[in-house]
Amino acid sequence: MFEVAADAYDAYMGRYSIPLAPLFVDFAGIGDEQRVLDVGCGPGALTGELVRRLGAPAVSAVDPSEPFVEAARGRHPDVEVRLAPAEELPFPDGSFDASLAQLVVHFMSDPLGGLGEMARVTRPGGIVAACVWDHGGGQGPLSRFWDVAREVDPDVIDESQLAGAREGHLGELFREARLTDVEETSLSVRVEHASFDEWWEPFTFGVGPAGAYLSRLDADVRMAIRERCRDAYAGDVTVVAETWAARGRV
Repeated sequence: MFEVAADAYDAYMGRYSIPLAPLFVDFAGIGDEQRVLDVGCGPGALTGELVRRLGAPAVSAVDPSEPFVEAARGRHPDVEVRLAPAEELPFPDGSFDASLAQLVVHFMSDPLGGLGEMARVTRPGGIVAACVWDHGGGQGPLSRFWDVAREVDPDVIDESQLAGAREGHLGELFREARLTDVEETSLSVRVEHASFDEWWEPFTFGVGPAGAYLSRLDADVRMAIRERCRDAYAGDVTVVAETWAARGRV
């Protein structure tokens, strides 16, 4: 789902993750002179925000997608970007002051293992923070798409049951991973799209569960979803998207 060109991901999710990044970094409490790891960096939306605040030498990043790692390295040539999953972070214990995962926990093959690895590479007393779209509450940026998909295909498997995507679950995972002083909040971004087509087209790029699902459908079913989405937005394609966010200490 994520072995795709960085530009495709940017069009699909970067339009939401880029404005989310500063809100998430603020919530995580990242300050000067900290060394920070971006886990599941993608093409580098959060990485870029960290570099702006801390400078490239203070930032490292990992992602399991080769195209994303290549893109992140190209966009941030002075950042150490490694190819690795969250569950197998290639760093010694206590390497960072903070480890952050933006829109990643729900795609980890082992969310508890991934959070445990984030804690391992963070120094004692350091911060682990993560955020996930509110797919469970229907307030994510893809919720309108999935609502329409369920109308057309009642058996569709959406993203509402993924790890951390419902209220309180991300905090539960943090506590199960033995993080302390866990705090939770919601973060919201608002994105106005120039047209329905500008909103719709990135769904056809095969990115993520929604793109993968759409690519498997017959052309007639894809068109039915497209036209119902157009009707649902009724000309005003403004997306207000919520995440659940959590932070804790090692």
